[in-house]
Amino acid sequence: MGLRLIIVSALLILGTSKVNAQNYELGKVTIAELQEKSNAKDTAAPAAILFKKGRTFFTYTEGKGLVANNVYEFRIKIYKKEGLKWANQEVSYYVGYENLNDDTVKFSNAATYNLENGEIVKTKLNSEGSFKNKINKYWNQATITLPNVKVGSIIEFKYVLKSENLVRLPDFDFQYNIPVNYFEYKTEIPEFFIYKTLLVGNLKIETNAEVVLSSQVFASGYKQINSFYTSKDIPALNEERFVDNINNYRGSIQNELEKERYPDKPAINYTKTWEGVATSIYKSKDFGGELKQKDYFSADLKEILQKTDSKKEQLNLIFQFVQNRMNCTGKRGYFVDKGVVKAYEEKSGNVAEINFILISMLKTAGIDVGPVLVSTVENGIPVFPNRTVFNYVIGVAEIDGQKILLDASNKFTTPNILPLSLLNWKGRLIKEDGTSQEIDLIPKITSKENYTITASINPALGEIEGRLRIKKTDYDAFRFREINSNDNEDSYLEKLENDLGKIEIEDYKIENKTGDLSKPVQEEFNFKARNSFDLIGGKIFLRPILFFTDGTNPFKQEKRQMPVYFGYPGQETYNVFLDIPDGFVVESLPKPMRIVTENRDASYTMNMISEESKIHIQVTKEINKYIFATDDYDMLKEFFQNIIASQNEKIVLKRI
Repeated sequence: MGLRLIIVSALLILGTSKVNAQNYELGKVTIAELQEKSNAKDTAAPAAILFKKGRTFFTYTEGKGLVANNVYEFRIKIYKKEGLKWANQEVSYYVGYENLNDDTVKFSNAATYNLENGEIVKTKLNSEGSFKNKINKYWNQATITLPNVKVGSIIEFKYVLKSENLVRLPDFDFQYNIPVNYFEYKTEIPEFFIYKTLLVGNLKIETNAEVVLSSQVFASGYKQINSFYTSKDIPALNEERFVDNINNYRGSIQNELEKERYPDKPAINYTKTWEGVATSIYKSKDFGGELKQKDYFSADLKEILQKTDSKKEQLNLIFQFVQNRMNCTGKRGYFVDKGVVKAYEEKSGNVAEINFILISMLKTAGIDVGPVLVSTVENGIPVFPNRTVFNYVIGVAEIDGQKILLDASNKFTTPNILPLSLLNWKGRLIKEDGTSQEIDLIPKITSKENYTITASINPALGEIEGRLRIKKTDYDAFRFREINSNDNEDSYLEKLENDLGKIEIEDYKIENKTGDLSKPVQEEFNFKARNSFDLIGGKIFLRPILFFTDGTNPFKQEKRQMPVYFGYPGQETYNVFLDIPDGFVVESLPKPMRIVTENRDASYTMNMISEESKIHIQVTKEINKYIFATDDYDMLKEFFQNIIASQNEKIVLKRI
């Protein structure tokens, strides 16, 4: 799915539409608003933003220069107890600049309104409900907790975020997980600055822009562009299953500086090419400078290279060495913290330090390799050339024309198997000469889960006994290892028994949970399953794949707001070998089933045969795309519903 389906450039045309803005002011709460029991457009909503107003304008301070002032006003209605959390408000602001003063945030006009004996009672926020916290060396957070908030309350507040960083204005979000009745956003941009305006999401909003004379005093007679954005009845963006990053689809307005053009000064173009980004990052001593260091690992590398002449085997050995030696601090980014030499000595480093060590060792071994900048799923999709859109770095090697993606900072990855948070569209390979190249991060290989069940039915005891073998490859194996790495066997088996319909597990064995991570994870155990079949009127009724039967459709809502994200192509195969109990024969089997979606993006087959006293059932489900557009939702919903219907058809055995 192309990114254009997610983010649409909104190029403003002067006077595109006329907007009759209503008068929304703090402090003007009405009895009618307080008497509301539910939101008119979304009766299930626990709360609603009655209005959000924003304004961005610039002021000049002697000695400091221009500052962007971002003013936000909210009025929120609480309908249910689940909405009480909106009484807690948090605003993060940046304090990690090298050459600029810290951003600042100041709350004001914060109050709670309740209806008591037919009268509006206002409770103001006092200083005890306002806090400032340090998140890390780059970010602080201002928080308030509104007082006396209960179901039925209305809360209001205002805050001003001031910043000397004019390259990227704060995003103006107008969609939340509760409905927004009305929003408006005004920007007043001096003609010295040209911003690229982006509309994120798929909601239509009204826009208007005009050129006016500025009232600011720091320059005489200049003009500014006043833009106005508004809309009503914005639906809640609800959590949905199979979503990568909900913020990729949240309605918002973004402004990024393209050009600065002061009178009598050369224009400055801030719209970089990817090559410009690559050059600026690589020239940093904390990036390119660290990649050039190599003496610190020479003795260890020499020992590794003596084991084989094969480049592919050398890559695997070096990868395993770095992965096993180094422990990640958990800090992401593409710049080093303490440097590769110290990190190597201490056997601990951030993501950049560990992967720089890996890249340097591979390059010294004569393998074609380079650093790839990545934006994690949580960080969003990198669209425009900018060094700030990335928050991770991995390596990519090329051997015999094949690219191999590498991240040794995670203890469960293997070459070409990355952490799931990195499967985010494309990365950017950057080179020392300033060139760069897109690198596809989406897996091409289908990860597989194979389940083989050999079982027999005991009608007298009402049980099915058997042995189950499970084999997981590639990303399915990675997920298993990462999820279960800290579980002891007893707690894992207890969870597995519950997940499989409260079966009893005995003689459990597992291979390749640790050790050689390139091999599939394999589990094997004996089981007893009760309540897996019905014995009625001398007949046995059971589902073909027993306790693996899908019971509910993962897609239940009528309409889908966001694309369906599976992460990587996957295949599940079930082979069931079932012994027919003595005294019974097959009366009927479910009919074979084959379901294929358009373009073969997903498929499902079920076949079975009976010979003498045995039944063999084979079921295969394949998802061949990592993401499906919202337009495909109805198709996917029907696909899974047909699977459920197929799996719930019964095998019928009758007494002889």
